[in-house]
Amino acid sequence: MQPIELPAKSKRPGEAQALSLQQHLQDTEDAAHLLFSAGHRFGVNFRRFFRVADADHERFLWHVCLASLLHDLGKANEDFIAAVNGSGKTQLLRHEHLSALILHLPVIRSWLQQQAAVDWDVVTAAVLTHHLKSDRSGDYQWGQTQGLGQSVRLHLSHPQVQGILERLATLAKLPPPPALHIAAYRANDAQWLHALQAGMDAANDLEDDILKSAESDAVSMRRRALLAAVKAGVIAADAAASGLVRTGHPIQHWITSICAQPAITGDELYDKIIRPRLDFIRKRSQRPAELQPFQCEVAEQGARVLLLSGCGTGKTLAAWNWARAQAQTRAFGRVLFLYPTRGTATEGFRDYVSWAPETEATLLSGTAAYELDEIRRNPTESTRDKNFETDGRLFALGLWSRRFFSSTVDQFLAFLENHYKALCLVPVLADSVVILDEVHSYDPHMFHLMCSFLKELDVPVLCMTATLSPTRTKDLTESVGLVKFPRDESSQATQTLRVQESQPRYRHIPLSDSQAALDAARQAYQDGRRVLWVVNQVHRCQDIAQQLRTLFGTSVLCYHSRFRLCDRRERHDATVAAFAFSGGGTLRAMAVTTQVCEMSLDLDADVLITEWAPISALVQRFGRANRHGKRGPDFRATLHTYKPDHALPYRDAELQAAHSFLASLSGEDISQRELADKLLFHSPAEGSLSQGSARFLSGGYFAVPGQFRDGDDFTMSCILSDDLDEARRRDAQRAPLDPLLVPVPRSSPGLLTPDARPDFLPRHIGVADGTYYSPTLGFLTARSP
Repeated sequence: MQPIELPAKSKRPGEAQALSLQQHLQDTEDAAHLLFSAGHRFGVNFRRFFRVADADHERFLWHVCLASLLHDLGKANEDFIAAVNGSGKTQLLRHEHLSALILHLPVIRSWLQQQAAVDWDVVTAAVLTHHLKSDRSGDYQWGQTQGLGQSVRLHLSHPQVQGILERLATLAKLPPPPALHIAAYRANDAQWLHALQAGMDAANDLEDDILKSAESDAVSMRRRALLAAVKAGVIAADAAASGLVRTGHPIQHWITSICAQPAITGDELYDKIIRPRLDFIRKRSQRPAELQPFQCEVAEQGARVLLLSGCGTGKTLAAWNWARAQAQTRAFGRVLFLYPTRGTATEGFRDYVSWAPETEATLLSGTAAYELDEIRRNPTESTRDKNFETDGRLFALGLWSRRFFSSTVDQFLAFLENHYKALCLVPVLADSVVILDEVHSYDPHMFHLMCSFLKELDVPVLCMTATLSPTRTKDLTESVGLVKFPRDESSQATQTLRVQESQPRYRHIPLSDSQAALDAARQAYQDGRRVLWVVNQVHRCQDIAQQLRTLFGTSVLCYHSRFRLCDRRERHDATVAAFAFSGGGTLRAMAVTTQVCEMSLDLDADVLITEWAPISALVQRFGRANRHGKRGPDFRATLHTYKPDHALPYRDAELQAAHSFLASLSGEDISQRELADKLLFHSPAEGSLSQGSARFLSGGYFAVPGQFRDGDDFTMSCILSDDLDEARRRDAQRAPLDPLLVPVPRSSPGLLTPDARPDFLPRHIGVADGTYYSPTLGFLTARSP
């Protein structure tokens, strides 16, 4: 007996009945058509982002609407109905797996193939992958049943399903649909085995075809572009249709308002971001502040630029001015400033993005809710009386209306590794100009994904950093096609920049070992200097900080990544404040840090002590000393370097290259220019990272999430056992747990077993022994005394 209704979702409180499957599929088709129409910038930029040709826009729109209409067809089964009604029953087969199998049934496929203008394999791939849980093997193997059952009743003859197929016939210009008298899916039934085999054959053929695009096969490249655009489009349309209905927003009105947002103009960007920042600098420094010649010349380099400029030279303002210039040649509605870490994203938001109106600006990171709450509690001139929160009920959709973003790079580019939230933000990404900061810090996998992004997708991008190895520079310029700046050494702007970079800032005094470093730190601190000591591993940071505290007390700061977020913010602010230059004289300070200082801390040390590290990391660390030149042109910060007892987390070859680099330094009167030049000479050889593609762009019928960063699994976010009561209280109030989270190494003896995790905690959050934690030292390798 067939049910009266086929539900698409669980019934929400207060609803008379659940949203029907037919209505949801029609809503998703409507959302796709509204979002990706050629009649507005939003749709045009989405199509262009995937390099779908102008002439193919209607073909793309047709395919994304067809896939949207079909994406949940497999929900017409008794297991799914039982699940949305709260039975807790395991579904025999994932609904999108069943949807794709239905499309490969001989009776359906022969009907569909009567419309030869449609690439039905592209449509099927988008249907199968829209939940990013389909694979050739493993946990999400296509067609793999779950539980002990072998069959599930289907409702393919239901009037709703017939209505969906009739709508498909109209949309695809097909004859009337066939009657489907298939009562059940049975794992060992011949027709379903045939459908699966036909589907696997089609998947293989599609994969072979799209991989030909690497050989510049024009037809294959066109098909590959269509496939990627349709897959991303279905996910976005489904998210919009589901989220808007769930929250009571009219689909047409909401999407139309998003698509109708005007393009950002150069004047608007200057008035909302650049001018307020210049005014702030002018007030703070009591000096005139205006764009420098090189910051203006960067803006003339085109839509794809690699900006290489020393620490403290003004790259960020140059990047915003470049974005301003892009408005003269391309219509876009967003500016994305993407940073490698949460700390740098937060600082970028505070310093630049927050000058924009509160309804247009946002901070986006894994801990943005907490950071924005802290910004509200401790306002600055740019954030006072502003509320930057988005509609949390809409999740990623709540960000679509924003125009200025400061974000971690993962939040957007992780779509390349099939991350769902990032895929929901692809329409925003496609309608943007993008700045990628500190690209030297990307691990090999991140850098490879960035190269794939730059090669295969069309969006204006500026990459920038102070230092970059020759191989990576070659990848970005020769393989990917970015214009390197500076490139004309004779231009006035470049000469001005070179003068700035050539100003002597340091003297280098190498040390024999960590004991000599301890002696140097003690003497410098006693002499009233600001001393920054950087080590390569957290446990050494903690050990050295404890040694120094026995000498100088609790004024010695310890800062690294393994603090509770609430404590880390305090450590961050205290460290920045301790190293801020005082015009009336220098107050001595001492901080021991790890790699976190390389980017997220605007520090100005007099003495910098560091373990050997990769050359690019050393240059970044040196940039934390005499950063702003406020002690006059004759002052030289002292750089002390020494070899660590162990190479980890780096390779021996990287430290040997660092040794050669350090030995080549002049000793006195070292400038950022000298560091950059010698980095080019001494950087170790490395292989190109620009070859190959990304998981999303080459997945065909299959898609499962991968890691965006190398080593993502090294630590686990945990709640301390001492904080469980507070975590339970916050959970009951629907408040974020972010302030209580601390990264704990998976190998730590302080990480408690999974049975210690209470039910209210998400599965990805563990529990750690609170006796291993110190608010001023972080999570320790042994219990805190």
